[in-house]
Amino acid sequence: MLDKLKNAFSTFVNKTLTEEKLEDTIKDLNILLISNDVAMETADAICESIIDSFRGEEVGRLTSTSKLLEETLEEVITDILTPDQEINLLEQIEQKRITGGPYVIVFLGVNGTGKTTTMAKVAHFLKKEGYSVVAAASDTFRAGAIEQLSHHMDNVGVRVIKNQYKSDPASVAYDAVDHATAKQIDVVLVDTAGRQVTDKNLMREIEKICRIARPDLKIFVGDSLAGNDALFQAQEFNKYVGIDATILTKLDADAKGGAALSVSHETKKPIIFVGTGQKYEDLEPFDPDLFITNILEE
Repeated sequence: MLDKLKNAFSTFVNKTLTEEKLEDTIKDLNILLISNDVAMETADAICESIIDSFRGEEVGRLTSTSKLLEETLEEVITDILTPDQEINLLEQIEQKRITGGPYVIVFLGVNGTGKTTTMAKVAHFLKKEGYSVVAAASDTFRAGAIEQLSHHMDNVGVRVIKNQYKSDPASVAYDAVDHATAKQIDVVLVDTAGRQVTDKNLMREIEKICRIARPDLKIFVGDSLAGNDALFQAQEFNKYVGIDATILTKLDADAKGGAALSVSHETKKPIIFVGTGQKYEDLEPFDPDLFITNILEE
């Protein structure tokens, strides 16, 4: 996991030690980052931050240069992975539970990213934490979407509120929130259609769902193996409906890791979970320190 990104940073550090000026290796680092799915803007920002940290210094004259380079990389990446605002999901759910009404989460993402499975993983996680959960099948467009969600939620013991295909997705979300309110259910998980993010009709439907359901949290679910496509999807959903947090799937199979850096840098929103396998238990809180250790330490 993340081996290629780790090798990119290691190559940069080792090569820099043989050069007189840091700038001589920055272009190579930029190319290495982009080849590991780091978006061009994010790669540029990383390189510029490193240059700023060493501005005016001759790298060859610095003591403990290797250690200093690694510390600088750690600071730069920590800054990228530090969101404008942290989210503690369980704390927020508990606060909503005290004040009354269900905590509503809308899941955003294109088809094939593992959004439905991720919803079931989140449901499983919340049930283990003692919260009651209901799901809304608000993807009423894709054939099989309702059955797929129902299958996964049956497996984790969560009821699905659903309607016929082609019915109004926002009305399904409303019914789920209404049901949760009446039954004093803690959390509502809302599925949404995952067609192309350039589809304006899709975005209008999701905007309507968010208007009606009034979610406490809008989560973008992205495939870490999709690289820059994941970033583009996050940017589009953020532009049209806004996202509050990200879950990256398939991180266990990602040798590059660029999507995590790019999505964090471009959206300034926290990655709250990562998918690490096919089982419902395979959902872990994202640990920036562990991520940094995996890509920097030998």
